[in-house]
Amino acid sequence: MSKGVSLWLDLLRVIATFVVVLSHLAYPRFTGTSYAFLRDWNVGSDAVIVFFVMSGCVIAYAAERDGAGGRFAFHRATRLLTVMLPALVLTWAFDTIGHSIDETVYPVGFYQPLSAGEFFLRGLTFSNQWDVFGRIRLGTNGPLWSLSYEVAYYAMFGAALFIKGPARIIAVLAIALLAGASVLLLMPAWLMGVALWRWLRTGRAACLGANVGWALALGGPLAYLMCHYIGVPETLRAGTATWLGVADARFVLGFSDEFLWNALIGAFAVANVAGVAILNPQKFPLTQSIRWLAGATFSIYVTHYPALHLLDAVLPEMFGRDALLLGGCIMVGIVFASYFERPVKKFRVLAQLLASRIKGAKPDLAL
Repeated sequence: MSKGVSLWLDLLRVIATFVVVLSHLAYPRFTGTSYAFLRDWNVGSDAVIVFFVMSGCVIAYAAERDGAGGRFAFHRATRLLTVMLPALVLTWAFDTIGHSIDETVYPVGFYQPLSAGEFFLRGLTFSNQWDVFGRIRLGTNGPLWSLSYEVAYYAMFGAALFIKGPARIIAVLAIALLAGASVLLLMPAWLMGVALWRWLRTGRAACLGANVGWALALGGPLAYLMCHYIGVPETLRAGTATWLGVADARFVLGFSDEFLWNALIGAFAVANVAGVAILNPQKFPLTQSIRWLAGATFSIYVTHYPALHLLDAVLPEMFGRDALLLGGCIMVGIVFASYFERPVKKFRVLAQLLASRIKGAKPDLAL
């Protein structure tokens, strides 16, 4: 992956993360109607689909780099669990404290109390949105829905790539059945990311001119804005609900209620990244800052919502409260990242050493 594309993906990751945070801050129960336009546009859900495209691209790249199913599984598991386990502990703690201070901050629909066993089991298996087990919300941490989707995609992709013979088909179908139709409906955007990587690795981007690069790089975002302007998301969402015979498609499909619109977002995001790859920029302003922030985006994503609820419970009405809510939940994620996201390589070495002691074999430190 070229330096320019890698850095652009990091910048998109930072932008998408902050869009999600701002979208949640814009809920009237936190900040009134001051930022209602963000909720009207539903930009938070749109940003998650950009995450899916980037995820497909990066996971496809990582799978080729890993070269073996065991190494691929190890890297995915350590990347996820070293952040997810402490994020679940933080969510449980923040929700418990905040709910005891002001339970009105935890309304039905945005907070689902669960037993500790169910909370951690469903969270650590990433099955909280899988149809076969029933869709649940992990306390206040609604954003974790997307990880439940992505882990299903990782598993299906890994099985398709590394398992041979009839067992491959059985494994992919088994995972698909467990995850369910609603999860599969958003997989096209993720697979677009996989296709993007496979195109990038061919080097064909270098054969296309700058005019094509600018057309794609700017055309993707402009097409997205134009669709919003003419009401494409609303039309597709209403059509889906009518086809299902319900007032709101979310009643049936959960977070996949806009799957048609989400597929278009995937195409727009792919066009943008492909355009940047063609232009192949070698320098970006604030490169170090972008890289540093990108190294905390996963942590900010998985901690900001329980942090936002807790801050809402403890902060009185005061001047600058909105800024404190925003800054506070982001700071929680940045501090969290320093302990759990950034040291992932150290955690992997420790995991290998532990496994080698159990098996009595030499650790594979190349992991």
